[in-house]
Amino acid sequence: MSRSLALIVDDEPDLCELLALTLARMDVDSRSVHDLAAARRELQRGRFDLCLTDMRLPDGDGLDLVDWMQQHTPATPVAVITAHGNVEAAVRALKAGAFDFVSKPLDIAGLRKLVTQAVRLADRGGPAAEARAPQLLGRSAAIEQLRVMIARVARSQAPVHIAGESGTGKELAARLIHAGGSRAANPFIAVNCGAIPAELMESELFGHRKGSFTGAVADKPGLVQAAEGGTLFLDEVADLPLPMQVKLLRLIQEKAVRAVGDQRETPVDVRILSATHRDLGELVAEGRFREDLFYRLNVIELRVPALREHLDDVPELVEAILARLARRAGVPVPRLAPEALQLLRTYRYPGNVRELENILERAMTLCAGEQIEAGDIQLRPAMGGAGDADEDVDDDASGGLGDQLEDVEREAIMKALEQTRFNKTAAAKVLGITFRALRYRIKKLGIE
Repeated sequence: MSRSLALIVDDEPDLCELLALTLARMDVDSRSVHDLAAARRELQRGRFDLCLTDMRLPDGDGLDLVDWMQQHTPATPVAVITAHGNVEAAVRALKAGAFDFVSKPLDIAGLRKLVTQAVRLADRGGPAAEARAPQLLGRSAAIEQLRVMIARVARSQAPVHIAGESGTGKELAARLIHAGGSRAANPFIAVNCGAIPAELMESELFGHRKGSFTGAVADKPGLVQAAEGGTLFLDEVADLPLPMQVKLLRLIQEKAVRAVGDQRETPVDVRILSATHRDLGELVAEGRFREDLFYRLNVIELRVPALREHLDDVPELVEAILARLARRAGVPVPRLAPEALQLLRTYRYPGNVRELENILERAMTLCAGEQIEAGDIQLRPAMGGAGDADEDVDDDASGGLGDQLEDVEREAIMKALEQTRFNKTAAAKVLGITFRALRYRIKKLGIE
């Protein structure tokens, strides 16, 4: 197996020698050059598995090399060496496409981790690993653009903030970033920040020591430590209380955590991905989210499109969702009548892909045979929300649609009642709703 090869770009001979020795101990060969012009020549001449460049060079800036490499050698990860504490330079490098950064004076342990991650990008497990990875379905322009962006940010260690409405698949995007990067073989830990009570947040994330509070009967590692070497995904990060935002900022800056009741900080190696359906910029302006944390999380922003922006992908999504639901239920995959598919292709999906899944699960329950008919598709009436802001709505058409939806709902309820010999409790189970909800709908729709 051939050894990896790194390019060192620095005008300080002592630093070049230190880097070369560190790489050699890791079985990585290296070549050293001292300016941008020589670096470009070497990169054009042969293939490198990693490039380490200083920020300040005699004939330019390390960011100039990062920009050049994004155009000419995008497959080679490049890490930038910055002055200690120069956070702005590090963030600029990551935004420009750098794989990662390392600060002077060099932390050899941190440098070794960086090199290991970079070299792993050359071999992420091949086709077998790709087969195990989650899949992003769809061939629309919006999804293709998302796919390209995911592949790009997967090759970096930069924090990524995933924006998008509820139900669009932000966690799937995070898992794809993890699966496509150098950390794929290590843990992916997803944390819903809105689901953890504020008083337990610090202990859950950072762990605690025995006796640190009532009920702490043993040492317990936190979710951050569980993600060691891998990816920590903070879903609904906007729900983090302000005190926890301070601690998260320190985790990102210092790459270390302190468990509740501990006097020492423990180094951790995790990549931070975050997501929320809310506008973090607005929350910063309102004083409800720290501006410094916002800029550290939002080094790269990835937007997941709403389903109404790629309705052409609905047939492929429907096919995959029905296959999964049928496999889970142990039944044959139902067919979809053309009229039912047309209903699904023209709906606006305020709840996005998650709502499509719920609609299909309900339809599978309601359909009498092995084919889902239009009458089995239950859609919410148009609400005139954010998803419809770009459309002119005709009042008469809106009213007609409401009548059609009530007819569909009435037919589904009647079918369920007939199927259960008018046992309302059993019919409610068939429909997947509560008995009280069924009774309300029967009254509302005037079903005798």
